[in-house]
Amino acid sequence: MRTRKLSQGAAAVAMAAALSMIILYQLPNGGNVTAAGMAPIILYSFLYGPKWGLLTSFVYALIQMLMGFYPPPAPGLWQFLLAALLDYIFAFGALGLAGAVGKPFGRWGPVIGTFAVIAARFVCHFLSGVLIWPAYAPEGTPAWAYSLTYNGSYLLAELVLTLAVVALLLRTGAFQRIRDGR
Repeated sequence: MRTRKLSQGAAAVAMAAALSMIILYQLPNGGNVTAAGMAPIILYSFLYGPKWGLLTSFVYALIQMLMGFYPPPAPGLWQFLLAALLDYIFAFGALGLAGAVGKPFGRWGPVIGTFAVIAARFVCHFLSGVLIWPAYAPEGTPAWAYSLTYNGSYLLAELVLTLAVVALLLRTGAFQRIRDGR
């Protein structure tokens, strides 16, 4: 069973990375709308729980960092570490908790879990925008307002696409078939 979980985790990371390279819309300073790139990690989290979900989402976070790390505008070790943690490790790592968050909600669990972890990802990026990237806010715009609109603009679209994929998988019974190994 452990080999199966590891191989399916690797497949989820590979699918998520491939889907995240299909960019439907890209913002100039990082952040983009993908072809539901988070869905494989979220699905895996529902199938195997938080322990395996967090491991897989951590690997996915490292892959995302390798694929497009934006160095912070202010040089320094603390800014670099904070950017790595907020924009990658915590933001993408939260995806591994979808199953744990959604499990108590029964049939609606996958939808609620998906919404919750993408909201958590938004909070991480929002905090990053306020703490690390305020120099990018237009003159006269508070950093919190800029971060809210900038990060909200692409994550809202990502949320809608990912929820649509999760709902489709629920409707077709894919969650159950994958869990049963069919």
